[in-house]
Amino acid sequence: MPSDPSPLTGALFAGPRRNVSPLELFFDLVFVFAIGRLAEHLHAVLSWRGGAETAVMLVAVLSLWALTSFDATFLDVERPRTRALVLVVMGLGLFMNAQIPHAFAGRPWAFVVPLVAILLLTDLTAAFAAPTPALRRHYHRVTAWAALSVPLWVAGAAVGPGPRLFWWALAAAVDMTGVWLAHPLPGNVLGSRELAFDAEHMVERIRLFIILQLGETVLTIGGAISAAPVDVPSVTAGLGAFVALVCLCASYFRGGESILARYVAASADPLLPVRRAVSGQYTTLAGLVALAVGAELSIAHPTGPGSPEAGLLLFGGPALYVLTQAWWYWLNTGRAWGARLLACPVFAAGGLAACRLAPLASVLLLDAILVVLVAVLTGVHRRVLLTMPAGPPG
Repeated sequence: MPSDPSPLTGALFAGPRRNVSPLELFFDLVFVFAIGRLAEHLHAVLSWRGGAETAVMLVAVLSLWALTSFDATFLDVERPRTRALVLVVMGLGLFMNAQIPHAFAGRPWAFVVPLVAILLLTDLTAAFAAPTPALRRHYHRVTAWAALSVPLWVAGAAVGPGPRLFWWALAAAVDMTGVWLAHPLPGNVLGSRELAFDAEHMVERIRLFIILQLGETVLTIGGAISAAPVDVPSVTAGLGAFVALVCLCASYFRGGESILARYVAASADPLLPVRRAVSGQYTTLAGLVALAVGAELSIAHPTGPGSPEAGLLLFGGPALYVLTQAWWYWLNTGRAWGARLLACPVFAAGGLAACRLAPLASVLLLDAILVVLVAVLTGVHRRVLLTMPAGPPG
């Protein structure tokens, strides 16, 4: 456990600070495994309905990740009871995520049973084991929200594939809204400043989780490269998809993450910006899944005709990823968001052009846009960091 505050993450974190544990990284791997399965489902059902199904399952996966990650932080993953909880959730989550390609076909219960078990297990455990009255009250509210979503998940598994999307979309909306709003009840809402919270630890969790998401997307794109012919167009498209992913990585990790860490360190309510960063993982992951499928389509047929589907996925995914960053920076710091927002109409224009361009040309156009964006953001981040304190407030 570090004895001195990081130069980027400072004080104002109630309670002891600790490093991210190997168990937490192991846990994250189970949930980023879902990226490939979500991309597989969307690729197999390339339609608006397939997109809606993929979104519903993505929300389910991220909601469980968020709930368990907060549990591990609030309840201290070094405690034996918390470690046992995380390990059980990992096993259930691995089985659930493996069923993603089949959840809307013949195996709805194989997806829903572990999902419901995780929801109830994490919420009830925290409601009884939380160390303070304020935290127990919070988890009583979380359990009340689960009591609303669980019957919807079960109802969706009990009906046919057609109406299943409706029931599961309602359930996913309840779970996601609960995470976004911190599970309020009438007259009973979370007071962030009441809770001792290791915000530095959770900032590092988010940082590592984004790296793992990018890494799993690399594996998905690598699978598409492996399945494609070894010729100039396919190899170029594969390398172009990799360059796009590297640029998305750089758009955050070349200074952007330091802005987040310094802002949280200086905040009087560090839990609030961390909650917002966790909420942004939904659209960050959605953007990476869309990019992965768009890259798969482009690598498989690099010289074929353009299509609206490939254009939407190839340019819409990065736009969603970048727009999520813009939302967080605007809402919390008021800075470093303008260039990201201005890039979104450029992505839209690229998506329209992709309807007529060959997929390889679309990938190269995407690379050009992202390289320019990263160059601009590197300068923006440098200027913002010069105006922010490099350490905790004195």
